[in-house]
Amino acid sequence: MEVKNFAAWDYVVFAALFIISSGIGVFFAIKERKKATSREFLVGGRQMSCGPVALSLTASFMSAVTVLGAPSEVYRFGASFTLFFIAYTFVIIFTSELFLPVFYRSGITSTYEYLQLRFNKGVRYAATVIYIVQTILYTGVVVYAPALALNQVTGFDLWGSVFATGIVCTFYCTLGGLKAVVWTDAFQMVVMIVGFLTVLIQGSAQAGGFYNVLELSTNGSRLHIIDFDVDPLRRHTFWTISVGGTFTWLGIYGVNQSTIQRCISCKTEKHAKLALYFNLVGLWIILVCAVFSGLIMYSYFKDCDPWTSGIISAPDQLMPYFVMEIFATMPGLPGLFVACAFSGTLSTVAASINALATVTFEDFVKSCFPHLSDKLSTWISKGLCILFGVMCTSMAVAASFMGSVVQGALGGLLTGIALAFWVAIGAFIYPAPASKTWPLPLSTNQCVPSNATELVPPALSSRPAIADSWYSISYLYYSAVGCLGCIAAGVIISFLTGHQSGKDIQPMLIRPVCNLFCFWSKEYKTLCWCGVQHDRGSEQETLENGSTWKQGTESVLQNGLRRESLVHSPGYDPKDKSYDNVAFEKITHF
Repeated sequence: MEVKNFAAWDYVVFAALFIISSGIGVFFAIKERKKATSREFLVGGRQMSCGPVALSLTASFMSAVTVLGAPSEVYRFGASFTLFFIAYTFVIIFTSELFLPVFYRSGITSTYEYLQLRFNKGVRYAATVIYIVQTILYTGVVVYAPALALNQVTGFDLWGSVFATGIVCTFYCTLGGLKAVVWTDAFQMVVMIVGFLTVLIQGSAQAGGFYNVLELSTNGSRLHIIDFDVDPLRRHTFWTISVGGTFTWLGIYGVNQSTIQRCISCKTEKHAKLALYFNLVGLWIILVCAVFSGLIMYSYFKDCDPWTSGIISAPDQLMPYFVMEIFATMPGLPGLFVACAFSGTLSTVAASINALATVTFEDFVKSCFPHLSDKLSTWISKGLCILFGVMCTSMAVAASFMGSVVQGALGGLLTGIALAFWVAIGAFIYPAPASKTWPLPLSTNQCVPSNATELVPPALSSRPAIADSWYSISYLYYSAVGCLGCIAAGVIISFLTGHQSGKDIQPMLIRPVCNLFCFWSKEYKTLCWCGVQHDRGSEQETLENGSTWKQGTESVLQNGLRRESLVHSPGYDPKDKSYDNVAFEKITHF
């Protein structure tokens, strides 16, 4: 494959991304130097507004994997990827209306603290450890995979970009804390949009115009969006994307520490909800950009597919190869696209480092050393950022020795993990039949002849019967399998060991889903509460009544919770659904 190297201006544009990102970290380190508390560092004092948080959320969860992978998916499988707008919509509604109110009003910092409030310490620590391991693994891949794809097509230095990403993210996370992460993400989100728009404008011009792109895409079956086939083995259908995609992204948004941490950093619950809904608009915009980028790529390469012809070696190289083609005579613009891709990487890695530091400090350090001073807590938090920055960068190096990346976290939890990993690993060993996953037709009629062997569907021999059913399920159903397996096992174990009475469960820890659907009937809602007494007084009374919220000192100690002031939830004003920055610190007695 011919590698088209970057020009000097490309490196200048790319370097500017890292310099500005680092500068934001320095700015907040200086600006916030007098607010030396771990809470300021980890959750921004809970005084963030919805705008930057919304941009930060969008940037963090649209990594370089999305920038490079989503257009490639559309190029190969068609615009059915557009249906993710349904999954995104459901996910944001469920997160803002069901999950966020519980986390925000309880005053927690780590999402896994909820598991201790609801169950016990063992569940909390198990979930925290799983999250830490999973996030380090994921972050390493997020750094290495796009860097490798860009290196193989553009000649962009692989290890230079990997280490630069790790160093810069660690630098501004450690200096500026969550505020630096959020505002840097906001800047990087702008870079992502500008990079996408540049590709869309130049690419559509090179492909003969927007209407020509639509016509060629239609002729190539790329605009067949809605397919109501219920076959769970099909890669992308209406059901796999809308249902499976909702389960997949709900795990990312609804309970993910990185998301919830930024939501609870908002000054009011209203700001947190607005951040999520504005973030939904951002997700739609990125989705539209990715889909049209894929269609434009197909129109441009309609007679000579660089993947099947052997010009490139992997589908994730399609987008950078396309960029180097259309910007061949425009120095600086390829660098802008690489900055766009790495903006997604930087935002994802920075958010992960900050979230890892937070859960480690809240779930482990504070449990072992409850009397730490504010100054020492802040330094420990910064030290954890450095530690996880090094670990994530090291994981990126380790990812280079992995042949491929496997997709695919007490009782019910382990069952869910086992099921999800079982189907994911099985699918890795025994790929799904070509009829379920092979791309739409791609042409190489006008390619320059090369020595590359034409890509053909993989031979499927010596396969167990389960390989064509269970192992061939769409990757979008992996999260659904794990979630439903966890729920089923949890319910069965609860009935076998003795389930908890609904009246003994604190209403503040449960957000009834039925309230969204049984809004017309008080009777039906009450029936679906399963005994949890959501109607036993106002929210203010629930928070102020010690016997209701904390069940007294004995219950608090039994559940492993700190004995806190029962005057009100820490710093939370139920009337305004906001946190008072002055009254925020918890009054704790040991």
